Amino acid sequence: MNEPATPATVDTRILRNFSPLDGLRNENLRALSRKTSMRELSQGRLLFKEGDTDKKTYFLVSGIVEFLADGKVVGTVKGGTAEAKHALAPILPRRCAARVASDRVEFLALDSDMLDVLLTWDQTGTYEVSDLTESDAGGDWMTALLQNRAFHKIPPANLQAVFMRLERVTASAGDVVIRQGAEGDYFYVIVSGRCAVSRETPLNREGIRLAELGMGETFGEESLISGATRNATVTMLTDGALMRLSKDDFTALLHEPMLRWVDYAQAKELVEKGARWLDVRLPSEFEHCHFDNAINVPLYFVRLKLKTLDPAVPYVAICDNGRRSSAAAYILSERGFDSYVVRGGIAETDLADSLVLTLQRD
Repeated sequence: MNEPATPATVDTRILRNFSPLDGLRNENLRALSRKTSMRELSQGRLLFKEGDTDKKTYFLVSGIVEFLADGKVVGTVKGGTAEAKHALAPILPRRCAARVASDRVEFLALDSDMLDVLLTWDQTGTYEVSDLTESDAGGDWMTALLQNRAFHKIPPANLQAVFMRLERVTASAGDVVIRQGAEGDYFYVIVSGRCAVSRETPLNREGIRLAELGMGETFGEESLISGATRNATVTMLTDGALMRLSKDDFTALLHEPMLRWVDYAQAKELVEKGARWLDVRLPSEFEHCHFDNAINVPLYFVRLKLKTLDPAVPYVAICDNGRRSSAAAYILSERGFDSYVVRGGIAETDLADSLVLTLQRD
């Protein structure tokens, strides 16, 4: 699209011209205006294509847009009219394309999931949006989280429930948020500040730094999914704020919707078509038995090794019984990878006979 390089935020009076934005409380409309910019396109350019599934909500501010189905004009809408008060072709996949028919148009393109969440907050009165949009490095945690491609897989009702059930906590530099070896209780989203992820080993009691996380990033999901204890320690590097979701809510609302379970036959078919086995057991377990051409990345190293994986290749995560591999598949999905997890793990495959001695280690 022919968008301006430095779009300006939109005045709330413009937002009030559109439905359902006109129903938002003033405080929340102002928060939305800081997340919204005016865009422009010249004659003949497309706002969106027929069949488009991008989760954007478009509002026409000025100019004329024509709708095309199978290449034929089936309707037009002009900015400022009653028809333009509503979103353009909001049903996905879109039944038609939208093309600029005047010299130029001005329009708004909002993230649909974010808009749904804002409307839900506003109508329930649980939060004011401005309370939940602390800035950090020019962005905000909610927008960063919703732009995570994995969250696009979550049903809208689940997504709204997630934001409704998040609990805010403050933290100071040096605070240990989760400790290696402890039981998993919460999933965390960073609102502001930075955290260090470290893992203690027999040879390094101080802990090896695995990652540094910032606004909009998440942690704590591995032990909630696998049922094991925390496999790393997360410490605040700066003062900050976090949102946390309880284990039960995480499992019901985020965990299952984001995982794609397959049986062994389906997994083999995926591999035959170009997917790769991703074995997340320990190296000693992997050496004992593994699938041909499998990649071995122990679960606690998955985040650290993401850059070594090809985002264009689907990955089939596997371990002994599915616990660790489901946690790995979640992390991959969260980072935009095409990932699957084998139901029952290796215990349900041809390698099961080789696991008599190691089956209980998971």
